[in-house]
Amino acid sequence: MTAHPEAPETATATYVFAVSRRLDPAVLAGLTGLAAGFPVRGLAFGSLTAVVQHVPADEFTQEAWQERLSDRAELERCARAHHEVVTRAANCGPTVPLALATLYRGDDRARQALAEDTPRFAATLDRVEGHAEWGVKVWVPAAAPQRPETAAAPSLRGGGGAGRAYLERKRGLRQAREHHHERALRIAEDVDAALRRLATAARRLRPHTPEMTGEKNRVQVLNAAYLVTAVREGDLRDAAETWRRRTGVDVEVSGPWVPYSFVGEG
Repeated sequence: MTAHPEAPETATATYVFAVSRRLDPAVLAGLTGLAAGFPVRGLAFGSLTAVVQHVPADEFTQEAWQERLSDRAELERCARAHHEVVTRAANCGPTVPLALATLYRGDDRARQALAEDTPRFAATLDRVEGHAEWGVKVWVPAAAPQRPETAAAPSLRGGGGAGRAYLERKRGLRQAREHHHERALRIAEDVDAALRRLATAARRLRPHTPEMTGEKNRVQVLNAAYLVTAVREGDLRDAAETWRRRTGVDVEVSGPWVPYSFVGEG
């Protein structure tokens, strides 16, 4: 999420949300976008159309964006507004969302820069047309915590037998944790392999840590995105449910989304 390297110098800058092949201006009506008072609109370049908005230049400099990055509430507001515009544009057809904070000094500069990237935009629009992104997360129960009475070290007066028993218990707990972890990874791989067979493309994303999710009783072992045609969406949901029943783990499916995860591919 970095601003365009050319900082705007005029009163307004041109913020670019996305690029589409087919865009009905009516779908953008009523959107606030990133700056109230400036309409969200289409900007044609060649056979494609960018979804843009004028924004106050002094409020959208690189320095201003750095401040937003440190303000979680403001950054979330911008991200939600950006996503709302992209989603609305995608209702008209395949859409390439651009990164948050894609800015140019004006419409002419935006049109020129985007036109130079027309081949990539066209190829991406061809690839995602008729598809949507679906997210799948697999969660497994966290390993059972070690009980204090099990973990307690034996008294020295207990003799060698007690010491050996303690070590055996420790070894058993370690092996159980390792088995639990290995099984979780196998399930993640199996689920991913099954869903990839239904998708045109797939991406493995970094699983969210417990610190990010706030989850204490389960661990995320798969965080993936799948590019799926409309006719295979039901198959993907059914496959996820089958794996949930077969393994007993939580398989969360979300979508359909604009294919954010697949617009940067060659």
